[in-house]
Amino acid sequence: MADRRITVLGSYVADLAFRVDSLPAWGETRMGASFAMGPGGKGSNQAVAAARAGGRVSFITKLGQDPFGEMARSLYRDEGIDARHIAGTTHATGAAAIILDAARGENAIIVVPGACFEITIDEVDRAADCIAGSSVFVAQLELPISVVEHGLSLAHARGVTTVLNPAPAMPLPESLFALCDYLTPNEAEASTLTGIAVNNLASAGRAADAFLARGVRNVAITLGAQGVLIKNRHFATHVPAVDAGAVIETTGAGDAFNGGLAVALAEGREPVEAMRFACAVAAISVTRPGTAASMPRRAEIDALLAAG
Repeated sequence: MADRRITVLGSYVADLAFRVDSLPAWGETRMGASFAMGPGGKGSNQAVAAARAGGRVSFITKLGQDPFGEMARSLYRDEGIDARHIAGTTHATGAAAIILDAARGENAIIVVPGACFEITIDEVDRAADCIAGSSVFVAQLELPISVVEHGLSLAHARGVTTVLNPAPAMPLPESLFALCDYLTPNEAEASTLTGIAVNNLASAGRAADAFLARGVRNVAITLGAQGVLIKNRHFATHVPAVDAGAVIETTGAGDAFNGGLAVALAEGREPVEAMRFACAVAAISVTRPGTAASMPRRAEIDALLAAG
């Protein structure tokens, strides 16, 4: 029997963030404005976002026995995330180099996934009972696609609501789409996966139709400052973005949205209400630097929604 638990299958890497006033050209060296190191990886960030937003979260990944891996284990203890299904390896934990434009708040990211990319189908199977006992299962694409599809298949077969954040965008087997109750691409990811240039609500609607035709049940295309388009076979609704203040950094916005969406769905909220909740989580996150560190607590989310 599902207990409103959220299980996240995904990556963990250490984030190494470099803030610069302008990006260097190839072969050029520039002095940076600041440097910060912290926990990251889409799966880990989404698990933290969900836990801080009020979810009971289990996380499935693989970590090395090194300082980056210990950073992750400490984070999950502090955030109350169930880490029983995190596998270990002697290989190094991964890292991400994040280059941040100090003026615009935009970013470019290089990810070397390391240990988490070694996770196997057998290791996911060891968490089958945890997945089956969840209300929502969340995955992304920073793990081997075969492992992601297997996790979605386990959840789908047991009637667990599945959320796939197709990031980073890459070619996907057609069989994967029918396993998705919710698919949550941003504009660029939707464009890559459908071949439709998504740059406004009309084109987002066409891309959503393409995903629905491939078997996805609900498509939520995030549109940055324009909010999100949610579409299924019965309705299409544009949910505007929530204003939480000046944008500082957008790095963790997608992860904040997906973590918030998982919580809202686990709590039984209807799709449009769930989107608004997720938008509020993302809105707060972009007013702060960092990824996991930027994720808001439930009281902050509720206060923002009440004010709106």
